[in-house]
Amino acid sequence: MDIQKELIEEFEIESSKTRKMLEAIPEEANFSWRPHAKSMPLGKLAEHVAGVPGEWALGTLTKDKVEWDGKSGAEAPANKAALLESFDRDVAKSKEALAAIVLEKWDANWKFVFGEQVWLNGSKYRIWREDVINHMIHHRGQLGTYLRLLDAKIPGCYGPSADEM
Repeated sequence: MDIQKELIEEFEIESSKTRKMLEAIPEEANFSWRPHAKSMPLGKLAEHVAGVPGEWALGTLTKDKVEWDGKSGAEAPANKAALLESFDRDVAKSKEALAAIVLEKWDANWKFVFGEQVWLNGSKYRIWREDVINHMIHHRGQLGTYLRLLDAKIPGCYGPSADEM
């Protein structure tokens, strides 16, 4: 099996499903809406869903360590068009980096550090699978819940959704 080919195909498939979910956000959606006081606003969640296969994936592929100061971070998009534009641009960069990574690099250590605390520490492959691919799928599902609460139609990801039948 060509693991690199499989990883590229999986990323293509899952990022495509993620784009479908982002496209399902209603044009008139209020990006400051949140379903609960402890939930992040729709715009912030949408930015996070878009950022995992974008900036986060790119950082995982091209760096061995990311240090976060707790202050920096992507801003919530102003609207759906801006969100999709940044998603497409950033995912294209991630796809290029994924195609360029050499097989041996998957064994390299990767860390995510916040101050003195190490939040993630493992092989680049494990971080890619768990904290990029699985993370993208997790928050995509969370976005689907928000969309259902907004009475938006949910696209199917692993077969048709109830809205497509």
